[in-house]
Amino acid sequence: MKNERREKMKESKDVTILAIESSCDETAAAVVRNGREVLSNVISSQIDLHKLYGGVVPEIASRKHIEKINQVIEEALKEAGKTLDDIDAIGVTYGPGLVGALLVGVAAAKAIAWARKIPLVGVHHIEGHISANYIEHPDLEPPFLCLVASGGHTHLVKVEDYGKYEILGRTRDDAAGEAYDKVARAIGLGYPGGPKIDRIAKEGNPDAVKFPKAKVDGAEYDFSFSGLKSAVLNYINGCKMKGESFDPADLAASFQKAVVEVLVGNSMKAAEELGISKFAIAGGVASNSALRAAMIEACEKRKMKFYRPSPILCTDNAAMIGAAAYYEYISGARAGLDLNAVPNLKLGER
Repeated sequence: MKNERREKMKESKDVTILAIESSCDETAAAVVRNGREVLSNVISSQIDLHKLYGGVVPEIASRKHIEKINQVIEEALKEAGKTLDDIDAIGVTYGPGLVGALLVGVAAAKAIAWARKIPLVGVHHIEGHISANYIEHPDLEPPFLCLVASGGHTHLVKVEDYGKYEILGRTRDDAAGEAYDKVARAIGLGYPGGPKIDRIAKEGNPDAVKFPKAKVDGAEYDFSFSGLKSAVLNYINGCKMKGESFDPADLAASFQKAVVEVLVGNSMKAAEELGISKFAIAGGVASNSALRAAMIEACEKRKMKFYRPSPILCTDNAAMIGAAAYYEYISGARAGLDLNAVPNLKLGER
């Protein structure tokens, strides 16, 4: 069945997809051909606005999406040298994410699909992150293992085939990126926390403070970062109560080491036990330099092929949605004009 579908992909004509992503605080549109070739990838970020509040404010995000959505779509088409007459399908993120933000992208996609009589394909946001790896790695095909780590998700996923996934592990509480943001705020670095901790950690001693690394009983591939986050906050409060100072760089480096060791440890354990020889990372935290370096080392040690997207494709973007939408489209998946935003959509659900 897999070989038949891949032969069909080779024989079929080019498929050009206009993709839209608006699940959180990036308004994005892209034009992607055959799931791997990015003709344009336009992103309008709201980070400078939300950093004033220390995090994403859903209502503000939704309003900004409304202001920017038509502009980024037009820019993506122009940059690709295409018009809507050249588009074979519309791909759009419909979950998970902030419901108000998702609705803006879904509404825009449905309007174009209806007006131009173009097929509509709904895309799962995490599936989009995983598919970002296809864009820069022509040799990557399922099956492989993928760690998806971002501000809202930490999943260890076995990609059995295009569009077919098995979740092996997930966070029981805070996502890795969420823990980064909360710790960065406590240290005084501000939002977004991931890049700021990654940068300052390079100046610190990762062995300065020994923080706990949680294991989940009965679920060896699951993650838990709430205890680690609390340990960092307790350490800071303890220093303040004693009138002692602490080095933010050492604290950031020690925290980051604990996160990376858990992410790498669980991932490699799963890969070894399942006999998987290809491993990929995805999501915002996948752009973290310490995680990328540790994964490269771990995979080389085990003679596993390692795949990672460029940092721009780790953050929320529409190119990854276009890649995922292509494989959904050629499998025959179509969404109706009743497609709705599903903020808590689970991977594998339709």
